[in-house]
Amino acid sequence: MKLFCQLFIFILLINISLFVPKSYAVNLAQNICEYIAVDDKGRLRKLLKSKRLKLRAVFKDVSCDKSNILVFAAKNNAIEVGELLIKKLPRSVVEKEIENLSGLSAPLTEAAIARTKR
Repeated sequence: MKLFCQLFIFILLINISLFVPKSYAVNLAQNICEYIAVDDKGRLRKLLKSKRLKLRAVFKDVSCDKSNILVFAAKNNAIEVGELLIKKLPRSVVEKEIENLSGLSAPLTEAAIARTKR
């Protein structure tokens, strides 16, 4: 009986340690959106580095106000963060987003066009 209890506790502890709460992912996405909205490139880079995330992965998985983070940056006139995104994302992704950026932010549209022509 004692062995059974120890085994049960051991299995329970392993399951708890492997569980990642959904709120963690939501909180991370919310922080990313907040840093983009206030155009804080330094805090965004620090957050991504501390969580060992790449912008390419974040771009696929995070959306802010039902749009991707590049369009969200353009809507909020976050030029520094938008330029960082344009530099770090693959050219093919940036090329697809030029049309979405054109009506929102002229500087980001110009940066995206320049990035695709290199």
